[in-house]
Amino acid sequence: MERVLTILLAGGAGERLAPLTLEEPKPMMPFGGIYRLVDVTLSNCINSGLTKILVLTQYKALSLNRHIREAWNILSPELGQFIEAVPPTRRLTDTWYLGTADAVYQNIQSIEEEGAPYTLILSADHVYKMNYRRMLHWHIQRAAELSVATTQVSPYDASRFGVVDMDDTYSIRAFEEKPQHDRPARSHFHTDVCSASMGVYLFSTDVLLEALREDAGDSTSSHDFGRDILPNLMGRRRVVAYDFVDENRKDVRYWRDVGTLDAYYEANMDLVAVTPVFNLYDPDWPIRTAMPKYPPAKFVFAEEGRRMGVALDSLVSHGCIISGGRCVLSVLSPGVRINSHCVVENSVVFSNVVIGRHSRIRRAIIEDNVRLPEFTEIGFDLDADARAGCFVTDSGLVVVPRYSVGTETPNTKRLRADAMNAR
Repeated sequence: MERVLTILLAGGAGERLAPLTLEEPKPMMPFGGIYRLVDVTLSNCINSGLTKILVLTQYKALSLNRHIREAWNILSPELGQFIEAVPPTRRLTDTWYLGTADAVYQNIQSIEEEGAPYTLILSADHVYKMNYRRMLHWHIQRAAELSVATTQVSPYDASRFGVVDMDDTYSIRAFEEKPQHDRPARSHFHTDVCSASMGVYLFSTDVLLEALREDAGDSTSSHDFGRDILPNLMGRRRVVAYDFVDENRKDVRYWRDVGTLDAYYEANMDLVAVTPVFNLYDPDWPIRTAMPKYPPAKFVFAEEGRRMGVALDSLVSHGCIISGGRCVLSVLSPGVRINSHCVVENSVVFSNVVIGRHSRIRRAIIEDNVRLPEFTEIGFDLDADARAGCFVTDSGLVVVPRYSVGTETPNTKRLRADAMNAR
């Protein structure tokens, strides 16, 4: 794998994840309590034996640059190994990155200087487990010039993906973005499903360089790999599909594009099942990150019939204190405090959140450092949540952003009064 240069695209703003991404880039979104989304893809790289990795950053990248430096300083420069955050330097143009292909084009000198015969292009915001070594073997065996990783999707779900049409040698003949008809191309790997692009591209480097320069000179291009580079190479170069082999080792393949609030929430909720859909506990395929500098989690008060600090079917990170409250089917990031008589259900809570006594939280994402006052109620009256400054998705998921710190919902006074009357 030393012949492969990996380029991780991590510069997107992630507008569909707003308000979570107003201050942080999408790859830095918390995942599973202690991890960041970028940790999943970087762990795939390390577990696959990839040791030459450029992480292209751009949007509000300070926290991401710092995370790469502190959490991923694990390779040996003496052996030519590196994981480097690369901000845009505008060496070739006067613009910031205009698209995924333009981001790589603006770093074309780094690709040439590295001189690796193969270049792997990845996104930093998908959740899956993949051994890229298998894809390299397929690429070489098929004498491919570009290999596109695909995953199997139902024809009924094809309208959500970019679907590839291939012949019986797995050469890609066409690529259709989100087909809206009822006859999407079927896969030659398994004919009862469709093959959808995962946004994972393995190039022979000379072909990549030629394609990037051609695309840069096209004023009509959107400078995107899926929309421009891939379609332009089909019919001119040997472009083949590679069927994703899931290292998650479950009955159903696991690959999630967490580009929306609901998809991001569901990916976190996948982790709290008794038998998790996405397995964080596999020692043969570890997910790495920097361990938080917090003490162990703590559960206090066991007053039968009054209050009890308890967490059920949940992920509870370092430094959390469940102080007489109850946490169910939730993901708690480091430093969360749930105070007495609280109930937190089906929620994702970011770092250092404090939830005041007698509060009820249901189906919510709470951003880091939020302080919710006593008797706060979220997820029960969605109109009230929206009026209080929360963001509510069409599915009823409530996002409590940083700027709502200390905000009382319209239900707070009622709940406080009810509690006082019950005493």
